[in-house]
Amino acid sequence: MKSFSIFGSTQILILKKYYYILILFLAVFFSCTKNKVAIKKANTSEDSLSTYLTLANDDHLSFVYKKKYNQKAFAIIMNQKDDSINKVNLFKVANRYYNMNDWNGYHETSKLILERSKKSHDTVNMAKAFTYIGDYYGAKSISDSAFYSYFKAEKLYLKLNDNYNLAKTRFSKANLQYNESDYFNCEIAVFKVLRAIKGINADDLLYESYNLLGILYNEREEFDRALEYHNKALAIIGNQSFPSVLQSKASSLNNMGYVYLNLKNYKQAKSNFEKGLNEANLFVDKPKLYAMLLDNLAYAKFKLNESDNLPNQFYRALKIRDSLKITSGIIVSKTHLSEYFASKNDTFKAVQYAKQALALSRSTNRLRSILEALKQIEAVDPKNASKYSKEYILINDRLQKAERKMGEKFSRIEYETDEIKVENTNLEGQNKKLLLIFGSFIILAILLYTIKLQKVKQRELLFKQQQQQANAEIYNLLINQQNAIEINSIKEKKRVARELHDGVLGRMFGVRINLDSLNKIKDDSGIERRLNYLTELKNIEQDIREISHNLNREKSELINNFVAIVANLFEEQKKTYSTKFLAHIDPAIKWDFIDNTIKINIYRILQESLQNCNKYADATKIKVEFKKHNDNLVLKISDDGVGFNINRAKKGIGLQNIKTRTIECEGTLEIKSKKEEGTSIIIVIPIKKTQKPTT
Repeated sequence: MKSFSIFGSTQILILKKYYYILILFLAVFFSCTKNKVAIKKANTSEDSLSTYLTLANDDHLSFVYKKKYNQKAFAIIMNQKDDSINKVNLFKVANRYYNMNDWNGYHETSKLILERSKKSHDTVNMAKAFTYIGDYYGAKSISDSAFYSYFKAEKLYLKLNDNYNLAKTRFSKANLQYNESDYFNCEIAVFKVLRAIKGINADDLLYESYNLLGILYNEREEFDRALEYHNKALAIIGNQSFPSVLQSKASSLNNMGYVYLNLKNYKQAKSNFEKGLNEANLFVDKPKLYAMLLDNLAYAKFKLNESDNLPNQFYRALKIRDSLKITSGIIVSKTHLSEYFASKNDTFKAVQYAKQALALSRSTNRLRSILEALKQIEAVDPKNASKYSKEYILINDRLQKAERKMGEKFSRIEYETDEIKVENTNLEGQNKKLLLIFGSFIILAILLYTIKLQKVKQRELLFKQQQQQANAEIYNLLINQQNAIEINSIKEKKRVARELHDGVLGRMFGVRINLDSLNKIKDDSGIERRLNYLTELKNIEQDIREISHNLNREKSELINNFVAIVANLFEEQKKTYSTKFLAHIDPAIKWDFIDNTIKINIYRILQESLQNCNKYADATKIKVEFKKHNDNLVLKISDDGVGFNINRAKKGIGLQNIKTRTIECEGTLEIKSKKEEGTSIIIVIPIKKTQKPTT
């Protein structure tokens, strides 16, 4: 009777079919009308975020339209301020990508939320973003990355004391471990979920946990415990009002029926499958679950040797799975059909469905599916049984290694992450110690630097004092030389005066007297005597010229006394060093208009520059030039030595002294140098026109 109530009458099935079609048509019609209004509103008014998000979640629209509206919603959100509301809206966009199976959009949006949450130190949304990224990797069957993301979320929820989301994340980890056949750690993870939700209202997670434990114990062939937990799960559904759209009861009945299949209690299995199929709106809400229950019911009936609606129920389940593109379900359906036709001695169809199941399982690269398909084809194709048997053994070994490796990888992720946490804690302590040591070192370095700076300042002060003393000595030397010159000049003037008085003036007086006496003589002898006296006047004129030249030469020597001092410096340079030395002093320079202080500074600059050339330049030629350019005195000192990088070279005391002396002279300093291209120093000092000669 139960069988009849579901599948007994063709007429009832046709009526049901038209009933569902009518309901579906009406739903689509009203939904389309509603969507047209919403689309019109979105297109005619300002961009409405809520409207776009609603349209992006509408299952009656095509994927292209849903994605377009979701992108429009995303564009609006990206132009808004990055705050908690903004992140909530981004999560809505991610959810819609998830619902439409647009995994790239879902992943990119989740990563964006995670990046923004990290920048704003938003731990709550960071944890949620990690779970979303874990869901992405889970959907892509990248289990280790999914596990790592869930693990990161778990640690954050622990810090937040958010037990519900902590339990939810742990359940996601447990589900991953089950899918990778890491049953031992899966069981531990589920009990951690149960501990986390103890004392809080979380019936959804309690149901999921009991359900997963039932499935887990069924895989481990602990059938009594499996039924125990499936009954606990059903009891929760009975006590609470779970959303009917989830079809949780149908799911639990299917799982219990599967346990009875393994117990070979096909009658009880059939009863559970039928009860599951009787759940209202199952086909509309969960067509995948509907196909699974239908295929399992057909298989239970096949095992009970019942032929009612067989193999049509197998075909119908396969058709639904094929339309939904549920690859794993298609493989199961074809394996069941192969087994069914083998029992009917239809070897051709049995082998055909077995080969199709094997080919499809190989395309998915799911080792468990391949093993099931190999097991079936080995049973229906005895000619090639040995070949399939060998392949079965090889793949089974691979599967066991892969499962063991994945289980170890999960454990390693948890262990290494915890180790990193411990290391980070240790590093924090070490960093504090290092910070203390480093701080002490900096304080010590500052003290040493201060002491060294004081010593340098003392040396500079001492050097300046010595420099001032040396300048004073040079100045005194120049004054003494000037005094000596002036004394010699006075002596020379007296000598010239004596010569003029005693010699030239006496002779001129005699000539004048004689010429006066000749005015009275008119004959030829008078003319001859006048000529003689004119000759004498010429001789006196020559004597006066010689005295004048001597005076000019003495004046030049007085003027060029500084040049003589510099010349002595140049002579010392030539005698002491083998470097070729060239010097040129422009005769147009009026040294008597240049202040003695400037002369002293120029002399010391020359000394310092020549010393640097001799000490560091490694030059073969040194050239010194004094030139007068407009109203400026130009001093250029150049060499062809090794040179140096002006930008990187340390400013030594020598160069600093040259710069300081140039500033004292109100001049400008230019240094040109390149490595292996020599060095030139150009100093330009203005000669003030208002200066008086330095006599």
